[in-house]
Amino acid sequence: MARIAGVNIPSNKRVVIALQYIHGIGPAKAQEICDKVSIAAERRVNQLTDAEVLQIRETIDKDYLVEGDLRREVAMNIKRLMDLGCYRGLRHRRGLPVRGQRTHTNARTRKGPAKPIAGKKKATRK
Repeated sequence: MARIAGVNIPSNKRVVIALQYIHGIGPAKAQEICDKVSIAAERRVNQLTDAEVLQIRETIDKDYLVEGDLRREVAMNIKRLMDLGCYRGLRHRRGLPVRGQRTHTNARTRKGPAKPIAGKKKATRK
């Protein structure tokens, strides 16, 4: 099992797929890394030599912002918005959707489970 950017990537998967286990690397960046290091797309991680793994590790460290550094930067961006008190910062602070989604219905992922409102009864039909 290879360890790249502090993440154990699975050894039985193709290199392009395995690289996506690293936070901050998606399909396009994984393919780009493989092209830079000149590794065939159908190669598996367990078929890589130590030199190739080292080459991938160096390429990621040099050219990409991944894992802890990326998480820290995103958290700092959110904290900056919250400190400014701008609209997006207020939405983050209140735990509501930030990008203009409706909240009358849905938005349960951000708002959490529904809380019952005291004194509100369901209307009965006759």
